[in-house]
Amino acid sequence: MKTYQIGLLLMLFLAACAPKEEVDLLVYNANIYTVDAEFSKGSVLVVKDGLIVAVGSSEELQQKYNAKENLDAQAKTIVPGLIDAHCHFYNLGLDQQIVDLVGTKSFDEVIEKVIAFQKERPSNFIQGRGWDQNDWEVKEFPTKKQLDRLFPDIPVVLQRVDGHAYLVNQKALDLAGIDGHTQMDGGEVILEGGKPSGVLVDNPMVLIDNIIPKPQRAEQIQALKDAESLCFNYGLTTVNDAGLHKSTIELIDSLHQTGDLSMRVYAMISNTRENLDHYLQAGILKTDKLNVRSVKVYGDGALGSRGAALKKSYSDQDGHFGAMVTPVDQIEALAGRIAASEYQMNTHAIGDSANIVVLRAYKKSLEGTKDRRWKVEHAQVISEEDFEYFTEDIIPSIQPTHATSDMYWAEDRLGPRRVEGAYAFKKLLDKAGIVALGTDFPVERVSPFLTFYAAVARQDLDQYPEGGFQMKDALSREETLRGMTIWAAYSNFEENEKGSLEPGKFADFVILSNDIMTITVNKIPNLKAEQVFLGGKRVK
Repeated sequence: MKTYQIGLLLMLFLAACAPKEEVDLLVYNANIYTVDAEFSKGSVLVVKDGLIVAVGSSEELQQKYNAKENLDAQAKTIVPGLIDAHCHFYNLGLDQQIVDLVGTKSFDEVIEKVIAFQKERPSNFIQGRGWDQNDWEVKEFPTKKQLDRLFPDIPVVLQRVDGHAYLVNQKALDLAGIDGHTQMDGGEVILEGGKPSGVLVDNPMVLIDNIIPKPQRAEQIQALKDAESLCFNYGLTTVNDAGLHKSTIELIDSLHQTGDLSMRVYAMISNTRENLDHYLQAGILKTDKLNVRSVKVYGDGALGSRGAALKKSYSDQDGHFGAMVTPVDQIEALAGRIAASEYQMNTHAIGDSANIVVLRAYKKSLEGTKDRRWKVEHAQVISEEDFEYFTEDIIPSIQPTHATSDMYWAEDRLGPRRVEGAYAFKKLLDKAGIVALGTDFPVERVSPFLTFYAAVARQDLDQYPEGGFQMKDALSREETLRGMTIWAAYSNFEENEKGSLEPGKFADFVILSNDIMTITVNKIPNLKAEQVFLGGKRVK
């Protein structure tokens, strides 16, 4: 016995005398959720050269490493850097420079905000975003009459919150050459008395896009920096920007290289001829901060503006079915072309008709291939028989706050039977094995904590409805955290470098104000990202 004790003491003595390994950061006294395969926990996190060296629970880690910086987490919760699997990062930044109409409760309030903004920041081309007629007492599309009276000589373009409709004045219509005879497939110029009312839905919006002044380089850079600051404040360390043009991707890459932008960006290229011809030929572009390997395609419009393509007509507008923004034959051709490349196809599909078009095209084009991980962005309204199409290679990319934003009127649009297949997060998870979670900001708010709350509680911030909205499709807290970290990373082909706190991965992590896994559910929306680290360096 004495011999054993002496041996043990000798071993401890030798270990104490051994030189400690030099590292950059050691975080201790933490409540760490690693989000590894076992969903294990730890209390110590070690970082060197931007990567995680070790995660554990014993004091041995503190004895083994000599850190340049030691951080006492004060028993706070640490989770992997959060990933927004579907957002519009660049557009969020641009929106900081125009009229903010999010949350307006009437068209009169919209007008008031436009007037106030124009007084504060006079412009010869007024832009705004965020109105939603479903939030108003009169739940009908507005018209341009007041804008014409107030701004007869200045074009005004006000985008709906979902990005699938514009309200514009006559000056903008004239500049774009739009009149009562203008027609485009995949959308609508809404008429009143045979003349444009001022509301354009989906594809006709491009005629207005052509007259909107393009932001200068300085404005673009400021937009990206503004968006980064907002996202870091909420603990986001990777964003999937759902639709970028080549010039913007190149700007992001250059800002990464100069150190002027740090946010990790998974860039979906917009479905344009220029983008496809360049990137499908060039192949995947991958750095530590930028990953370009997917194509964003629009299947249909949005449910709120009745642009989502449905198999049967809208329950609140007989004879109206919405529309495919990209025709069926083009989606099938695109799927074939993208399948022949290294790229992933990520397609916006809201209505049940759009979803089955996309799912069939995916299944056909992916036959005989392996590990392609194509995504259906939103996967919002699915017919019962169509859930079977989702697999480990056809992944639902969903936004939980869409459910809690739409739940007040979704049944009006869809009817009681069809709404059962809408926002079906748990069923999608059961079929595909994973779900990638995002916000779709600036359509919704940036906060990933609202995403978490909506997925788990399926209520608004006033805890409505009692008991939650279609709770059969709520996600557990563990499923939700995985969807915002490792599953989102997997959907980006990045699970070996981020999404969990494991040795060898980027040291992207967030120190939260409370324990997201145990806190009372109605307190989740008030969580704060107190400290945010990207590659082991604090960015917030």
